[in-house]
Amino acid sequence: MENRSTDEEFRRPGRGDPKIRPVESRAGHGRGRLDELTTALDAAEQARSEVLTEEELRALGTVITLEGADAEYPLAIERLERMSRHRTTAKRPQWLLLSVRLAQPDIDLPERAMVWVSDQYRAQFLKIFEDYLQRSSPAGNPRNNELVANIARIRQTVLADLWQSDGQPPATGKHWWEIWLRPTADGPELLRRYAQTTELNHSPRVLRLIDRSVMWIEATWTQLEALPFTAVPVAEIRSPEFVDTIEDLSIEEQEEYLDDLLERLEPADEIAPAVCHLDTGVARTHVLLADSLAEPDLHTVLGVSGFDQEGHGTKMAGIALFGNLETTLAGSGAVVLRHRLESVRIMPHNGEPQHDRITYGDVTAQAVAVPETVSKRDRVFCMPISVKADNAEVPGQPTLWSATVDALAVGAEVVRNGDELELLSAPDPARARLLVVSAGNTDKSVADHLDLSDLSAVLDPGQAWNALTVGAHTELISAPTDPAYTGWEVLADEGELSPYSRTSLLFGTTPWPIKPDIVMEGGNVLYDGGSLFEPGLPALSTRTTGHVNNLALTSAHATSAATAQASRLAALAMATYPEYWPETIRALLVHGAEWTPAMRAALNEASKQGKKAQQAMLRRYGWGVPTEDRVLYSTDQAVTLVVQDEFLPFEGDDFKIPTFRLHDLPWPTQVLQDLGDLQVDLRVTLSYFIEPTASRRGWRRRYRYPSHQLRFEVQDPLESELQFVQRVNRDARTEEAGGRPDGGQVKWLVGAYQRNLGSLHQDVWPTSGVELAQSGKLAVFPVGGWWKNNNAKARVDQPVRYALVISLKTSAQGIDLYTPIANTLKIPTAITVE
Repeated sequence: MENRSTDEEFRRPGRGDPKIRPVESRAGHGRGRLDELTTALDAAEQARSEVLTEEELRALGTVITLEGADAEYPLAIERLERMSRHRTTAKRPQWLLLSVRLAQPDIDLPERAMVWVSDQYRAQFLKIFEDYLQRSSPAGNPRNNELVANIARIRQTVLADLWQSDGQPPATGKHWWEIWLRPTADGPELLRRYAQTTELNHSPRVLRLIDRSVMWIEATWTQLEALPFTAVPVAEIRSPEFVDTIEDLSIEEQEEYLDDLLERLEPADEIAPAVCHLDTGVARTHVLLADSLAEPDLHTVLGVSGFDQEGHGTKMAGIALFGNLETTLAGSGAVVLRHRLESVRIMPHNGEPQHDRITYGDVTAQAVAVPETVSKRDRVFCMPISVKADNAEVPGQPTLWSATVDALAVGAEVVRNGDELELLSAPDPARARLLVVSAGNTDKSVADHLDLSDLSAVLDPGQAWNALTVGAHTELISAPTDPAYTGWEVLADEGELSPYSRTSLLFGTTPWPIKPDIVMEGGNVLYDGGSLFEPGLPALSTRTTGHVNNLALTSAHATSAATAQASRLAALAMATYPEYWPETIRALLVHGAEWTPAMRAALNEASKQGKKAQQAMLRRYGWGVPTEDRVLYSTDQAVTLVVQDEFLPFEGDDFKIPTFRLHDLPWPTQVLQDLGDLQVDLRVTLSYFIEPTASRRGWRRRYRYPSHQLRFEVQDPLESELQFVQRVNRDARTEEAGGRPDGGQVKWLVGAYQRNLGSLHQDVWPTSGVELAQSGKLAVFPVGGWWKNNNAKARVDQPVRYALVISLKTSAQGIDLYTPIANTLKIPTAITVE
């Protein structure tokens, strides 16, 4: 956790300027404090010369304790911190306030302030008290009266003065202690050196905050008593809480973060796009959610209340709004939100009747319709819930629930008729929806987590063709600081699949889609190397909002948390590009995904074994991890073009004549040719929504479930336009006849046979600038589905639309691909091609 402020120890709630205590004898009071200060400094210097002989650990300053006289007259702590005023050199501390313990009148303890005084500036600190004795202000008061008058005693600091936890520190036995260091370049290393010199065990972990570094050491109290007399910049000592995250802090400290964020937070407009949660409801009264989730946008299809009683929906709402809340809370800048929240409770509370599995599609259809009748804003539906399919023995095959999701996405109205769907209307592009669903979680933790994930099929409705299905990976690999976990390790390596995530490897070589489409942070699991596992630890999870009270902070993990993050990214894309269709937003997220180094290594190894093994890795990782920058923005060296188009895929009453679209690509030909043999990556993503067939009988065959499918191909470098068109027509006929198309000469990373599954297709062509400059056209063409095979007369004039996202990327420095494309298109931005 970075950039954490700790000034809460120095504040006295409810007080204005401190009152100055009347002093009967200025001379007596001042001389008494000056003598005590001199004695304390001399005694501390003598003590530090005795405790250590190692020069590296010899202190360069002294810690003293100032005690107040009465709680009514608090110490002027703002005067107890001062930096040098050098104009030409870096400022150095003259004296520093380390910590403050408030007065405890019930046990007769005065207020205490622990102050570190630099040896170099000891004379200046003594002068504060000398001036009190000898000099007066223009008003006739003693100089420094507001500080010195309220000090009742000055003494040498001992370790107990730095104790900040409740109660007394244990005097016997060896314990773990939490050492808070003032920020210096060598502070942590000095404490490590102290531990080595005194043969003490210590944790290698360092928690770096804005004004403190925190470390942990195991020792008896006696073994630590020398610390204040060493160069170790110890400021406080506490009972160990092993603070890895904001969630580990006290409630009071968490509230300070929340208050700070509320002052920096600016909610989005009422008409901004929203993430609509289909979950357990949301506790909208949470202070971080209230202004982004209006009461009219809190719905339910069960009972009378959409308020969250279980907590899952509130966790997901916090992630969908902020991403990782830890980063936002620890920041300091303004947080300007660009999207809002909605919620429809679809999950029963405890005590309410549970859904029959066959009715999940009905409930989802009802839930999707509710917010659309209230607000016309753009929205992405986030459904981070899943169940084992009713036909789990045939992984990947559609179900009533997944088929309903597909119908809702394409804008078709459906209803359940027994165990089959009934289509009530043709697809309506104006009612197309983006549904983001989770791949589902594994049932347990095992040491070989990848093997378990590969044998755990994506849960229903994650196999839906039109949904954006999200799995989980993790970058969280730091074990908790708690020494109880010493020797434990995380299951997943950095950038690997999260141990919670399911895959579609069990879909095999069937026609069912590659799922998940993308993966996002889902957390890690701690493992003792034997039989014990610790899932859900805060240090290995994502921070978010809780439901137990309006200020609660908690953690979330697994594919639910990943799904909420993807939904947030989709809502940001909607806010950035309001003219984009749901199909296009889905394409942007997948196009902006990249495999981590760990994933890339697994894919490279699999590719040596053939395309089947390579597809298995795609079914594990999807297309990788998207980032906000890659999804939303182009750069000079990685420019993205977006095309939204529609056409009639087949002509004639018998759907016999396929048609296709031929796109001219605005390559910066001269720039590409100038690159010569330097590599340029062409990435193409094609996204469209299919209409599912109503009959379950069609769900077992490739061209019976989808209404149609689309394909893309790129012109070969030495291929004429006529040859390209002829090849596209030939490949379309071959595929519809059940064969494998020949394809062109382009050496795609994945290949047509592997990518042409589902209703979202992506591939990368790593090539040279010269070769790419000779390829200027891209075709989008249809292959048959149930519209054609069933000769569906009602769909003869039904157009289909698609989103095509194309990007060029080169690692060559100084190469501007963006500007020449923008000039060719004569548009102010190169992100959209109409």
